[in-house]
Amino acid sequence: MSRLSRRAMLLIAGMAIAGPALAQAPSAAPAEEAAIRALEERVRLGVLARDTSALREIWSPTFAVNAPINRVTPSRAVVFDLLAQGLVHYSSYETTIEFLRVDGPIAVVMGAEVVRPTGKAPHAGETVQRRYTHIWRKDDGKWLLVARHANIIVPAAPARGE
Repeated sequence: MSRLSRRAMLLIAGMAIAGPALAQAPSAAPAEEAAIRALEERVRLGVLARDTSALREIWSPTFAVNAPINRVTPSRAVVFDLLAQGLVHYSSYETTIEFLRVDGPIAVVMGAEVVRPTGKAPHAGETVQRRYTHIWRKDDGKWLLVARHANIIVPAAPARGE
């Protein structure tokens, strides 16, 4: 085997061994992921307490929500109005992050949440299971929540004949 063939074989073998490790998407710095997790908790607590001062610090002014009441709220001001009216009001609000990816100045969080609406909120008195997605953007070194989508999980209908 020629010297060139041996080098080519070594190069191919090295790529076969190292390739899968190099092909994996780089994970975000643990500090960025930890920051997003902490912000997610601040959102949960702020919504639960209907604390618009706290939420103003972490929701972008252009924060938009595709809400589980089949309505798009185009800004945080509209969401604050819904909070003030008691249409967003929970006695409990728990979240489970199932996916978190930080990609430069954008972070995506997906998961499940269980809420117990109260007062004038739709589904008051019920326990409601939902899926959610949050989109965070880092502006001038500060993470802000810019978009949210949440939908209610509808229980599956029983199979025919049951």
